[in-house]
Amino acid sequence: MAGGGAEPCVSPRLLPCLHSLCSPCLSRLGAPGQPGRAARTVLCPLCEAEVALPPGGAGLLTPRCLGPGLRPGRAGAAAGCDLCADGEAAGRCLTCGAALCPFCCQAHRRQKKTASHTVAELEDTKDGSQAGKPLLCPSHPTEELRLFCEQCDQPVCQDCAADRHRHHPCDSTSNAVQRHGDALRELLRSTQQHAGALEGVLSQVEGMGSAIRGRAEAVAAEICLFASGYVKAIEEHRDRLLKQLEALKVQKENRLRVQKAQLQQLLLDMRTGVEFTERLLMGGSDLEILITKGVVSTRLARLNSIASSTHPRVDDRIQFSPQERAGQCCGYEVFGAILNKVVDPAKCTLNGEDLHNARQNQLTGFTLLFNDTMGERMGRGGEAVQVTITHKDKRDCAVKPTVCDNGDGTYHVSYSPEEPGLYAVCVYVKGQHVQGSPFTLTVTNKFREHQGVFHCCTFCSSGGQKAARCACGGTMPGGYQGCGHGHKGHPGCPHWSCCGQVKESSECLGEPPAGTSQRSLLRTVAL
Repeated sequence: MAGGGAEPCVSPRLLPCLHSLCSPCLSRLGAPGQPGRAARTVLCPLCEAEVALPPGGAGLLTPRCLGPGLRPGRAGAAAGCDLCADGEAAGRCLTCGAALCPFCCQAHRRQKKTASHTVAELEDTKDGSQAGKPLLCPSHPTEELRLFCEQCDQPVCQDCAADRHRHHPCDSTSNAVQRHGDALRELLRSTQQHAGALEGVLSQVEGMGSAIRGRAEAVAAEICLFASGYVKAIEEHRDRLLKQLEALKVQKENRLRVQKAQLQQLLLDMRTGVEFTERLLMGGSDLEILITKGVVSTRLARLNSIASSTHPRVDDRIQFSPQERAGQCCGYEVFGAILNKVVDPAKCTLNGEDLHNARQNQLTGFTLLFNDTMGERMGRGGEAVQVTITHKDKRDCAVKPTVCDNGDGTYHVSYSPEEPGLYAVCVYVKGQHVQGSPFTLTVTNKFREHQGVFHCCTFCSSGGQKAARCACGGTMPGGYQGCGHGHKGHPGCPHWSCCGQVKESSECLGEPPAGTSQRSLLRTVAL
């Protein structure tokens, strides 16, 4: 490899990536290309870039003309010896182009194979380059390359210019280098600018990499903090659940203990009464029985009247629901709750402002309250509720209700009946009727809006017109056809002129009271 090994660099060639390889290194990359075939791609062993070899082989690559001190990647650094690679180059062989340290310069002159080579000091060469060594034409080895063919873009000798390039524009290398040097320097400035921009981008990339690593470390710390806090919250929630379970167990045991003591005392009293009564009836005289029968009867009747439950007051229904939301614990939402209540359909109740009445095409509803076997509120939702509303006279007429789970043990049932009449409403929980189910729902016609005015009297609302009338039927002296304050027919309070209703938010009766003609009603409504 050129410039890096102890062996002299033999026929170095310049790759498109600007790295130089000697002929042995190029031959180790693979078989040389053959004329007429497509260019072959190989990897540069220095930068691993893909480079294309000419179809004619590596020999057609551009020869490397730079000295050791001007090779890419070594600018500004002292050139090393190509043979020993230990000392700095003090001279260069003009024959083979090897850079030599002082010791290797002497050895190069004494060896038989290189004794005929010309070794020159680096100070004697132009900037350490091969300017002291003439570049000869590959086609005419005795001719020096002094001309440059613009059409073929390559240096040529005098013989080539007179033969193969005789019709091509050629100029001396000194003149051509000025033109091409300017273009090359312009490309150099552009490349330097791009390199500076790339250095800036590279700096940003490195900075972003550092920022990503720092951010990842910070997020990892947050995750660890969150996880430790979450674990702490779960452990605290676990301890709380265990305490609740223990308290629930103690509560049930205490209630059972109290019930047991009451039953034992009642049983003892009953056995005492039974034994006393049996001895009295079996061994007592008639007079003793008659004397004590009052006390005994009262005692036995009182014992029999004491209400006692035929079942244990508590049950063993204790469950754990891991999906149940349990609120916040140490700032974290936790799940899992102890369930000791079971819904009892017979204890569930229905509440509504007007449970048994509804209006046609008007949204209404009622609320279902869930209770457990002890009649206590459940306090949670999640149960299945089934509601059916069917017309009693029209079998194909049914209302589709909507059940909304409020999540607190209450369920709101809403519906809007389209047909008036009587409906049968059934509410099921766990396939059983709840308390108050089924019940009858009466659906009346659509609410009638008032068509008149809500006034104190016709005299005031009409501005004193004598012909104005009111559905209440009141009149005034002096030929007034409508009602007035304190006169006959006046209800004594504000009322509707269309039907006489005294409640402002009421439904219109649709017909005036007796004694009021339809014509008068229409006139009143118009006014």
